Amino acid sequence: MSQALIHTRHPTARSLLHLRRARAHAALGAAAECHRDLAAAETASLTDAADPAPGWCRWMSTADLAVHSGQCLLDLGRTDAARTRIDEGLTLLPRARDKTRGVFRTYEARSLLQAREVEQALLVSTESLDLATRIGADRCVTLVRELAPAFKPYQKVDGVREFLERLRTA
Repeated sequence: MSQALIHTRHPTARSLLHLRRARAHAALGAAAECHRDLAAAETASLTDAADPAPGWCRWMSTADLAVHSGQCLLDLGRTDAARTRIDEGLTLLPRARDKTRGVFRTYEARSLLQAREVEQALLVSTESLDLATRIGADRCVTLVRELAPAFKPYQKVDGVREFLERLRTA
């Protein structure tokens, strides 16, 4: 990824590459490196460009930056700050990107389950499943279904059994 950053000039592309590296650092628990890359992603996203972004990153927006920054913070155990960033990003995400919204919510649910915040994960997973079902996004439904094994140890938590049954029939 470092080579890609060295050779990439467009600010949107640089922002995305820094963001991807920040996600990797967060997954490894490398907080300082993660925060450095998040700051670089933010700076790059605020830089104007004369040319349009390359096709492979044209979708990147401040909403994506906020949600992925929140995911980094979740991975680093900063739950409150993470929720603030994720909510900010989801608010900025246009309705036309509801499928992306469903994917983001599923990622958030996975991180919440890893943090053993089962009730919040259940709420977020249910929202994602409802959205995916409403818009007919089979990939999103599949992502939510993949959370089922992580919910199984928590079947005594109010609503989990019903959610797992709903996943079986969805």
